[in-house]
Amino acid sequence: MTKTIAMAGKGGVGKTTVAALLIKILSRKGLVLALDADPSTNLNQALGLALDDSQTVGTIREKMSDDVSKGRLSPTIVKQEYLFGKIVESLAESKGFDLLAMGRPEGPGCYCASNRFLRDSLDKLVEDHKYSYIVMDCEAGLEHISRQTTRDIDVLLIISDPTIRGITAAGRMKKLIEELRSNVGRAGLIINRVRGKLTPELKKAIEDTGLETFALIPEEPGMSELEMAGKPVTDLPQQSPLQLKVKEIVENLSL
Repeated sequence: MTKTIAMAGKGGVGKTTVAALLIKILSRKGLVLALDADPSTNLNQALGLALDDSQTVGTIREKMSDDVSKGRLSPTIVKQEYLFGKIVESLAESKGFDLLAMGRPEGPGCYCASNRFLRDSLDKLVEDHKYSYIVMDCEAGLEHISRQTTRDIDVLLIISDPTIRGITAAGRMKKLIEELRSNVGRAGLIINRVRGKLTPELKKAIEDTGLETFALIPEEPGMSELEMAGKPVTDLPQQSPLQLKVKEIVENLSL
C-alpha cells in the first residue's frame, strides 16, 4: 500500500530541503513519487534534476483547457486519457524515484473537471507504477490539499524555523487542514535550523499549536556551501547533521 507524506510550512523554512532528503532516503526502501506542489517549482534543483515549465501539470492542464475551449482538441479524444498521457510524459525520472511538478496554481474560471481528471490521473499513475511512497512538497497556501487533487495523507510534516512567527504559521496551518479535510493521518511539527536550546517563549508557542514535535533539526553547516555552488541538497555527506536527523525521522515515524 502506498504511503503518502506531505510537507507544509511558510516559505523559506526548509521544507523543500527536508522533502528532498526524505525522498532520497525512502528511495532506498521503495519506489517514490516526488510531487512538487509548490508553484516556485524548485524541488528538482534540491534533487539535482533538470526540469522546464512545459513539464509541469499546471502547464499541461492550462493547455488542455485552452485547447478544449477553442476546439483544438478533437472530440474523439478522451480527455482523461489525454491528461494521463501528458502527465506520464512529464515525469522526470531518476534512480529510485520519479518527480512530478504541479507548477503554477490555477487561473480564473472553473477547474472542477480538470481537477477531477488530475486526481484520477494521479491515482492511475500510482497504481500503474506501484509507488511505495508519495512525498509531496506543498506550497504555503496548501492548494492541492484543499482541492484534494492528491490522495489522502498518511503523515503531514509541518516545517517551521525556530521563530515565533514560524511556529504561529504552523499552528494556523494545522487549523486550516482540520477545516479543509479529515483524511490526514498523523500530523506533527519539525523545527528546522535550531541553534542551541529553544527559548521558553518558543516552547510555549509550540505547546499552544497542539502539534506533536516530531524532530528538532540542527542548523546544517554544509548548506550554505552547497547553495552557493548550486549543488543539490542530496550531495550532503551521509553523516551530516541534517542527513542523520531526517534518517531519524524516517525511523521514528516507521516510514
